[in-house]
Amino acid sequence: MRKAVILSTGSYAPELVLPNSYFDKLLGENVSNWLEENLNIYERHWCKENESTADLCQHASEKALLNAGINANDIDLIIISTDTPEYISPSTASVLQNRIGATNAGTFDINSACAGFVTAVDIGAKYIIADDKYKYILVIGAYAMSKYLDKTDKKTVNLFADGAGAVILQSKENTTRGFLDSELHTEGQYHSWMGIYAGGTHKPITEETIAKKDNLLKFVSKFPKEFNVDKWSKTIENITSRINIKPTDIDHYFFTQININTIHQTLDALGVPREKAHTIMDRYAYTGSACIPMAIDDAVKQGKLKENDLIVLMGSGGGLAFAGAVLRW
Repeated sequence: MRKAVILSTGSYAPELVLPNSYFDKLLGENVSNWLEENLNIYERHWCKENESTADLCQHASEKALLNAGINANDIDLIIISTDTPEYISPSTASVLQNRIGATNAGTFDINSACAGFVTAVDIGAKYIIADDKYKYILVIGAYAMSKYLDKTDKKTVNLFADGAGAVILQSKENTTRGFLDSELHTEGQYHSWMGIYAGGTHKPITEETIAKKDNLLKFVSKFPKEFNVDKWSKTIENITSRINIKPTDIDHYFFTQININTIHQTLDALGVPREKAHTIMDRYAYTGSACIPMAIDDAVKQGKLKENDLIVLMGSGGGLAFAGAVLRW
């Protein structure tokens, strides 16, 4: 049976770095203490005016290709997860395919907000398992949310940041490594609680929508505090149970990187040591679809991931969408 194995990783964050002190001045109040004590966020990277999502994807993809030792024309499929696309249409993946010269690759984007990268890995792995034409699949999570932030809104402007992370999935025969199982779940009744609500067919961009800032990211309602802890722990328990392992058997956890306390509470609920979670929000803040692949690449660079380690990917985001997966490295 074919397995989808992570062959390589790559990541990129823009050069512009904004420390918490920047937002203290911008908002006229001390937000640093709360960000550092509650979220473990100290700084973030933002795109410059002439940078966009496709640029982030290109840099991350080129690094993943270099680390894989393959050429762009070896890629059979490109899947980009983003809710900050280059255009409404065509897909960001088609832009990237042209830029990197992946002339043999099919392309598409997906949007399940910040659960998107894990969802994209799930899709890519199942392409490989189901169809032997697919040898190499490039999966990217990308985020340029700084383009959609209200600079006066202290609930959003200091949390979100930009970046991209990429993995190359490879088809392998006769191995126990690779993708093992996954679970997707959505609580669609919360779709109107957080998002960017203008720019689509429901509410096109007009002078009125701009005046109301509906073209920018909004937290409309506050989510229940325990929501992620409950959903994350339940999803992980479901997946590990199906493959006859326990959460304590997992070597490394990669969560949505928005709140260090939520990560710690989830691991506590699972009976897992907190040090098993690899986090990067201290340096990169919240990068949505990009945060999990960026964290994986960071762990790879630090030499933390060893062959046959079990890893959990657990993402969640607007919609509300949840996606979890277990892989053997």
